[in-house]
Amino acid sequence: MDTPVIDSTDTDSTDIVIIGGGQATLSVAYSLRRSKYSFVMLDAEQTPGGAWLHGWDSLRLFSPSTWSSLSGWQMPPTGETYPSRDQVVDYLRHYESRYEFPVQRPVWVSAVNNLGDRLEVVSEHQAWRARVVISATGTWRNPFIPAYPGADLFQGAQLHSAHYQSPASFAGQKVLVVGGGNSGAQILAEVSRVADCTWVTTSEPIFLPDDVDGRVLFQRATDRWKAAQEGREIEQPVGGLGDVVMVPPVKEARERGVLHAVRPFTRFTANGVVWADGTESAVDTVIWCTGFRPALAHLQSLGVVNPDGKVDVAGTRSLQEPRLWLLGYGEWTGLASATLIGVGRSARATAEEIIQYLDSA
Repeated sequence: MDTPVIDSTDTDSTDIVIIGGGQATLSVAYSLRRSKYSFVMLDAEQTPGGAWLHGWDSLRLFSPSTWSSLSGWQMPPTGETYPSRDQVVDYLRHYESRYEFPVQRPVWVSAVNNLGDRLEVVSEHQAWRARVVISATGTWRNPFIPAYPGADLFQGAQLHSAHYQSPASFAGQKVLVVGGGNSGAQILAEVSRVADCTWVTTSEPIFLPDDVDGRVLFQRATDRWKAAQEGREIEQPVGGLGDVVMVPPVKEARERGVLHAVRPFTRFTANGVVWADGTESAVDTVIWCTGFRPALAHLQSLGVVNPDGKVDVAGTRSLQEPRLWLLGYGEWTGLASATLIGVGRSARATAEEIIQYLDSA
């Protein structure tokens, strides 16, 4: 890969560059804002809101607003149990404005280079030289679709949940919804109202009790974190952040009798799929609700991305490049760190560690 060359007149210097504009970026910026160190936030989006800008139209959180807030300012009550996508975006926009964070957008970071005494963060028209870089780009730009034999032969439509918006365009179709988490359940719930849907999951989905939502799941994650800090093991009831929370649309789907799943097909054909027993089904569209991988293409130039597509870290700090921290990508960068309420703990620890590093440098 050729390293982009930026004219020196287009280069700024700062103590810290944070790459990203979503909840993880806002959370760590909040924890850094009163330090003596300068920082800038580089967001690829046109407007505030991070990955929430791209959620489907009816997307809802599975925790109430009081349990879906960033540090320092609680999400205002929405009048509904579970806030909508648009309400989350509005909250993040006001949060950014409230604290007057130094955001530049839209800035697409293409590379982070090691200049010896500094790290260089490169975009198309500008570069920033920093003592520390925080990567908080999330996963939305790197959707994962599993490989299936014959996928290139399939003449129907395929899209990932990252690009799904509403069920209207699938009316009257035969649709496969692939993936057993909350996105799969919520998308199945609404597409099944207008289409002949089959839900495909690798194992039987785990449905949490109706009275269990994100509050309970976050508390369980907190208990696991405390146990790990104290060097002890802990047994907990079944329930992880990937299990299906019974938000109202999913409950309604259960009442209609559509909330059941089958095991995966074995291959595609031109017009559909073949199942394990050899039977074939015609399919018009496959909606992949199969998750995401960390969006770390901008770090390839540092040589820190491992074969699993992650970065080896101690806490949130890169082991290979000690001036690089990663935040908000999932459990490997902190328990529940990919959630609104969960990222605050990792963000505070990251900010404290960076301040200590800069103080001693």
